[in-house]
Amino acid sequence: MVKNNTKNKYLRRYRTCFIIGIVILSFHILLVANFFAQNKTTEEPEKWEPSDSDRDSGSNNEALNSARRSDDDETNLLAPQTKRSGNASIQLKLEDLNFDLPCHITEKQALSALNRAKTQRCKQVIANISCLSYENQLYPQELKSSCPSGSFIRGKQLGCYKDEKNFRLLNGYFGVNKNENSPSYCINICLQSGFPYAGVQYGSECFCGSEEPVLSSKIPDSSCNMKCPGDPHATCGGYYTINIYQTGIKKFIPQVANDTGPYDKSVRIVFLLTLNGRSLRQVKRLIKILYHVNHYYYIHVDVRQDYLFRELLALETYPNIRLTRTRFATIWGGASLLEMLRSCMYELLKMKDWNWEFVLNLSESDFPVKSIDKLTGFLSRNRQKNFVKSHGREVQRFIQKQGLDKTFIECEYRMWRVGNRKLPTGIQVDGGSDWIALSHSFVQYVAPPNPDDLVTGLLKIFKHTLLPAESFFHTVLRNSKFCNSYVDNNLHVTNWKRKLGCKCQYKHVVDWCGCSPNDFRPEDWSKILNTLPRPLFFARKFEPIVNQLVILQLELWLHNLDKPSKQVQNLYSYWQNLYHHYDIGTTPDDTLMTLTNSISRKAVQNLSNGTACSLDLVKLLEVHTFHYKDNHKYNLFLYNNSLNSISIEVAIKPINKLIVVKPNPLGENIVTLAVNSDYDQKEQLSRNFLRMLSPYSDPVLIYRFSSLKTNKQYNLTCLWIDPIGLLHDVSTFSVDEASLVGFVKPNLKQPHLPGVWKAKILYKDSFLAQVSFLIMPMQYLHRNGVTNFEISSIYTGVTLNSNVVDAYAKFLPNISQREVLEKDALTNSQKQGDSLLQWIDSLVASFFSIEKMCVNSKFSEDICGSTVSTCRVTAWSSLSPDPKSAIEKVNETTGMFDIW
Repeated sequence: MVKNNTKNKYLRRYRTCFIIGIVILSFHILLVANFFAQNKTTEEPEKWEPSDSDRDSGSNNEALNSARRSDDDETNLLAPQTKRSGNASIQLKLEDLNFDLPCHITEKQALSALNRAKTQRCKQVIANISCLSYENQLYPQELKSSCPSGSFIRGKQLGCYKDEKNFRLLNGYFGVNKNENSPSYCINICLQSGFPYAGVQYGSECFCGSEEPVLSSKIPDSSCNMKCPGDPHATCGGYYTINIYQTGIKKFIPQVANDTGPYDKSVRIVFLLTLNGRSLRQVKRLIKILYHVNHYYYIHVDVRQDYLFRELLALETYPNIRLTRTRFATIWGGASLLEMLRSCMYELLKMKDWNWEFVLNLSESDFPVKSIDKLTGFLSRNRQKNFVKSHGREVQRFIQKQGLDKTFIECEYRMWRVGNRKLPTGIQVDGGSDWIALSHSFVQYVAPPNPDDLVTGLLKIFKHTLLPAESFFHTVLRNSKFCNSYVDNNLHVTNWKRKLGCKCQYKHVVDWCGCSPNDFRPEDWSKILNTLPRPLFFARKFEPIVNQLVILQLELWLHNLDKPSKQVQNLYSYWQNLYHHYDIGTTPDDTLMTLTNSISRKAVQNLSNGTACSLDLVKLLEVHTFHYKDNHKYNLFLYNNSLNSISIEVAIKPINKLIVVKPNPLGENIVTLAVNSDYDQKEQLSRNFLRMLSPYSDPVLIYRFSSLKTNKQYNLTCLWIDPIGLLHDVSTFSVDEASLVGFVKPNLKQPHLPGVWKAKILYKDSFLAQVSFLIMPMQYLHRNGVTNFEISSIYTGVTLNSNVVDAYAKFLPNISQREVLEKDALTNSQKQGDSLLQWIDSLVASFFSIEKMCVNSKFSEDICGSTVSTCRVTAWSSLSPDPKSAIEKVNETTGMFDIW
């Protein structure tokens, strides 16, 4: 009995402690929840987002399904670049401004942009636009659609309806707003999202749908009796009861293109080529396969690309090819992209000698997958229709992902994010791909400088929008009298590989993270084959410095050939220009100029074979990168002598300085291990083919392993050691069967000490491999000869703390070795004039080899005692014939250029 009483006593104590513990735990959870709720409210106003309410976990199936996208959809999946920083404030550096702020700016993004902008002009623009946006003076509050809506009346109340948890009356979109929900608010959201019906329920819930609610679900209005948080005079449904309204638009159904039946070939197309970069030969190859005398080719070249513009001017000898003189800086995602397209379209409207029916935009990265004859037939069956590709997801999610609810400002060749905004009510928002095919009549409506109120209002919106060309034409189509000409097809197939393409590779030009499609390679051929039965006529992206073989394969396929019908010289070769001495408005790369001069001196030495030679190669004409069968072979330097009497082209390539410990199972799996810059995560390659690194470069370790054939993960360490043996950084990375390719970016302070650096790779505290790389001593800085002060400022070194150094001491030079290295570095830091050039030449000779040389003449020549071949008969010179990219005489029978 005593034992039982004692047992019960302890049970009662345990139960009491347990209850007290539960109460304390619940109190802490409540505090944490309240803390995060306050932070969220402080950081950003509550926004409409697709979500599931606590009463309904399965009511948004249609919205979720609409978010699934096909590989053909080129909508950018975007996300903000920076994470929220809670209540952390940004202090504006007022001392950096030479003007008075037009208003008190508190928005973090605007303050950040003002601090980061470099010029006073850009800072002034950011301040002015930000203040106009805060004061609601920048954008129209409401716009009016002119798309016929039939009997649908905006705001018309249909009544109160009984809703069901598992069978929603309106199942197109669902959002919760506990502060602003009301019938008018929900109607605006649903109209913006393209739904004919809007419904408010349970006070804070908004539903949108495309189908009219069934009359059998209608109940007395008194059943909808919950007040609206955004309008106390209105009711917002009740518990599974919903007030339903018309939004004023009818259900949108895109037109279906006609792809069968008879057609004529009288339709005329303008191919609007919007070009950037220096891939001249690929541009000519594209024009060559697109060309027909019945069509037109209007070319816009980025204003910063003087080389491409200058070289393409010669094509204006053809009456149906012209280049616009009104040029823009078309940065990725920039507002100038839309301005450029409208400018070109307006110029086309004014060209009375060009009688066209469609304008279709392409870039240098596009290539046709069907003949132009088939495209002509397709468009002739679909006159007056407009071809755009929609995003294929729920509109509110698209708006947030695309940043349409943010204000952006373009200046300094960058898109600055400065804050949030509200889109105007009264219109549907749409968007997707910026590759379009528009009818002449629609271009007449949208392109002139003084359009109607709808287009004028949308231009105000999209002037400060990221990626405006991906939404402007879509939105105009959906809300204008042309709404019934909308075809959801941009005629393109796009090579999307999300895991590779969404790497925030545009952060240097935009305050946002963007995605970009990958280049086609032979392993992607099935995507091209899949276009055969579908109304798709172009594919993207193609880039010959990444893969030219797939372009050749596609070109042969278009002509129903297994191989060229005639011999084509340099069929597998590709040259891309890096520098031309006629370029204006661009600053030559100091590292390239330093290397150029060293190569010219070494070339003369090689030609003279140690004998006296009066040849000098003092003027650099051009630099090309040369690829053969999709492998980088050489970089080509074309020089003139001081008398301009002779031109010599020199082929050089970097020397691989890799040491691998063998035998070692992991070491034997190393395919590539190199230090370089300009790494393209999307294509998994470095675009700095020559591996030129300066004291101001951002070097990375690039690795590629062959299949490990094991599930084991290898954790590796990289030591970054400078020319005097100091350890600057320790990087760690992992390699396994799922991640055989990648890069490692060290945390190195600039400027880097010139000379020979080493990246040592360790595995399990054992030496695995070593890569030596050159940080080039500079002969020039900002195009001028480097000064003594600039030389001394470059020769600095920073070490890690002693504990880190001690941990890896056995992999570093010992004290006596360090003394020698430091003495050499001190001597090098004091070199000027000829001694500096001799040091540069010795390093260049160690890391770059001269492979070949040729002379630009009709015959081989004897130069300084060496016989040099003429460039035109070589297989590698940039002066060698390249028929696949040569635009010559038009075939009078076909009206096209001969290719094969």
